[in-house]
Amino acid sequence: MEILRPDWEAPAAVGAAATTRSGGVSEGSFASLNLGDHVGDDPAAVAENRRRLTEALDLPGEPAWLAQVHGTRVVAARPGGTPAEADAAVTREPGVVCAVLTADCLPVLLASRRGDEVAAVHAGWRGLANGVVAAALEAMETAPAELLAWLGPAIAQPAFEVGSEVRERFVERDVVNAAFFAPNDRGRWQADLAGLARRELEAAGVTVSGGGFCTHDETERFFSYRRDGDCGRQATLVWIRR
Repeated sequence: MEILRPDWEAPAAVGAAATTRSGGVSEGSFASLNLGDHVGDDPAAVAENRRRLTEALDLPGEPAWLAQVHGTRVVAARPGGTPAEADAAVTREPGVVCAVLTADCLPVLLASRRGDEVAAVHAGWRGLANGVVAAALEAMETAPAELLAWLGPAIAQPAFEVGSEVRERFVERDVVNAAFFAPNDRGRWQADLAGLARRELEAAGVTVSGGGFCTHDETERFFSYRRDGDCGRQATLVWIRR
């Protein structure tokens, strides 16, 4: 199982990781470490993949999975039971694991420099345009200047073509966002999802690291919905150690 570890300066009290597609038991387009239980994979395979993840990362408990809807709702992470319909989760409780699932959208992890508060954010273009990052920052007790952020695996700008309506949404929110869209020869735009998130976080005072991945182009390493359609989901997780 290949696990990515954030290259940030979070204290030892903070655990964080991102998965790739290797190390599980799922087959076909879900091969092999699919962690999404909503994509049509065998439920038994997903359960085994999640068990393997918990074991490999020595997690303090089952992650607090979310029912993600490309919105801006932020919830307190609560493991077990029916997943909350939200796109970000925050906790100050040791042993509670915040997690988001992605297959091109941008996962963002947040942690306080003191190691006493963490959050995971699912930031696709819709969520970013509607303010999910700002909502997550607002939901945290820690001031942005005392937060660290890590940008996990997502689709990179050369592979992420969008229409003018997407660019307009971001530019209406902040004209500076125009810099993160490059015109292509089809009359459409290549969007820099990680760049948009990084700029918003840094403007708020957050120290940002990560990025540099491409789920679309790294075929053997990541799931990509835009590349494959039916596919699995990788997870990005953060927690406070007990």
